[in-house]
Amino acid sequence: MDNKMKHATYPGWRSLLFIPVHVDKFVAKAHTRGADAYILDLEDSVPLAEKALARSKVVGAAKQVSVDGAAALVRINLDESMAHQDLEASVDASVAAIVIPKVESAEQVISIAKKISQLESDRGIQSGHTLLIAMIESVEALPKLDEIADAHPRVISVTLGSEDFSASAGMHSIPETLLMPNQMIAYACRRVGISPLGFPGSIADYSNIDAFRKTIQFANQLGFVGAFCIHPKQATVLNEELMPSVDAVENAKGLIEAFEQGLAEGRGAVEYRGKMIDMPVVISARELITRYEKIIAPSKG
Repeated sequence: MDNKMKHATYPGWRSLLFIPVHVDKFVAKAHTRGADAYILDLEDSVPLAEKALARSKVVGAAKQVSVDGAAALVRINLDESMAHQDLEASVDASVAAIVIPKVESAEQVISIAKKISQLESDRGIQSGHTLLIAMIESVEALPKLDEIADAHPRVISVTLGSEDFSASAGMHSIPETLLMPNQMIAYACRRVGISPLGFPGSIADYSNIDAFRKTIQFANQLGFVGAFCIHPKQATVLNEELMPSVDAVENAKGLIEAFEQGLAEGRGAVEYRGKMIDMPVVISARELITRYEKIIAPSKG
């Protein structure tokens, strides 16, 4: 009997751009930046003295940044007291997901998920509406990745906070050092059937866009489907490089058709365009088509 948890489906966001929710001019312009989703930040970018003001702006900002069809997310603070205040201010029909920073255990995720369930019920929001993304930002979390990824059905992804993680590991935030933890997160996500977010590089370095593009091309090869970013130029690259091409989609459809015809004829593998096609290839092709369809859907929220 398969007891594997059924997680919510990843909505297809390629670029998730951080916006400091307490800075009105950034919120006002956000919807013009071209990202698939905007993460309204209540954590690192908001000084302690501004937290209450920031919370008061969340719902209005969420409606503002999503005016053209993008999704609004909120990154909360992990401290229990602040987390509850953040959730009180953020659980709303206009907010698609909550980003949990500095996760080190499944229990932290479960506690937040329970609070969200209570707020959804109290506010008449459809149960399960609010999704969760967990950020890994310390070496202590690495042995618990599978538990974190599979902590609750609301969890749609796990991602690495490159700067904080690098500080925790005492290492430089460069592609060579960030490759392994990113791959560990990708494998944990795939084991539980959710989508990995991220790239093996520093989110803070957007000065060399050509280098960033190469990093995202590599991330695509590693199986990452989207990533957090802090600059609109990064969002543009993520959208371009993580968008399956029309040719790739047509090829995927063709090989699936050829494979299914082969199955009908009693064959478990077929040749298609000079390549041998079997079930693992078909699974990858189906995922690519699903990603494409979600991205081009009228609403990404």
